[in-house]
Amino acid sequence: MKFSCEKETLLSLIGTASRAVTGKSSMPLLEGLLVTAETDSLTLTGYDLSMGIRTTAEADIVEPGSIVLNAKLFYDIVRKLPQDVVYLETDDKLLTTIKCGRAVFNLVATEADEYPALAEVSADTGFSLPQAMLKSMIAQTIFSVSDNESKPIHTGCLFELEGNRLNVVAVDGYRLSVRRETVEGISGDMKFVVPGPSLREIERILTEEDGDVEIFPDRKNILFRIGGTTLITRLIDGEFLNYRAAIPSEFEYVVKADRHELITCIERVSLIVSEKLKNPVRFHFDGSYVQMSCITAVGKSYDECAFDGSINDLEIGFNNRYILDALRAAGDDTVKVQLKGSLNPIVISPLEGDKYTYLVLPVRLKAND
Repeated sequence: MKFSCEKETLLSLIGTASRAVTGKSSMPLLEGLLVTAETDSLTLTGYDLSMGIRTTAEADIVEPGSIVLNAKLFYDIVRKLPQDVVYLETDDKLLTTIKCGRAVFNLVATEADEYPALAEVSADTGFSLPQAMLKSMIAQTIFSVSDNESKPIHTGCLFELEGNRLNVVAVDGYRLSVRRETVEGISGDMKFVVPGPSLREIERILTEEDGDVEIFPDRKNILFRIGGTTLITRLIDGEFLNYRAAIPSEFEYVVKADRHELITCIERVSLIVSEKLKNPVRFHFDGSYVQMSCITAVGKSYDECAFDGSINDLEIGFNNRYILDALRAAGDDTVKVQLKGSLNPIVISPLEGDKYTYLVLPVRLKAND
């Protein structure tokens, strides 16, 4: 195998494919990248047996072939090379030479024949979305994905396609995030749950630029095609929470709040809260103000925030991080805050429409909180 490629192009390929490479494995091949040179394109593949990333770019191919190189070492070498064209050549004994400028590295590669093949995914049923849309839908729900492996189905996001309406849902037992979009040019009904770690990698690969991402789910796996990059991952089996039933249909109080002011107040009150010093933030709604307070071993904090509306003498406690995550994800300057009682969840949604819904369960307050 023999090819040349611009350093930045090669570094980008390695960085993207390496996201699917496991750090340490009983199979050394899984710590490597499959490097394939064909005709006028260079393809790098990383695979950890549950998620695989294959990414391609144009390169000057002199002699086609395939090898496996240790992902971390390959990335570190190319990253430190001068800003120039990188030349890579492998002989019959798999001795691989990497040259750039005056720098030369000689590595022993591994045969590509034993590298595991990525799962085959049927392209019979699929749909496409603008990249920017999917990126925002993931970013605005992924924080609510559970990390509790005892219920694997909730360690991913539910994708629910109903006609031309796409819902993305995440839940972790303490909060619920729903993001909705109407997508032109698609129709059909399907449901599948994509693992959270895979979605985080997809979010990194997606761009805000024009262009679509193609999505092909089948029974066990799903394929995302983003430009010259393909990500294939397993789907999670199981029965996802009936999230519609979890969202209250009626509220006693519905008010409007300045999202930025609310975030700032909660952040100030939460300054005395840490991983070691945990305690809920107490929200006392009184008229058109919410009084926030917190007590931990280091002291007490207090602040107030005005809102548009009126709530009479309601006290409720929340995990500060869960409320902040929801408010930060909402994005709008003004949000609708809906409450029913001190033992019921708070629901944050837009003033108009149902683009997003964030539900956070309360924390039972003690007298000295």
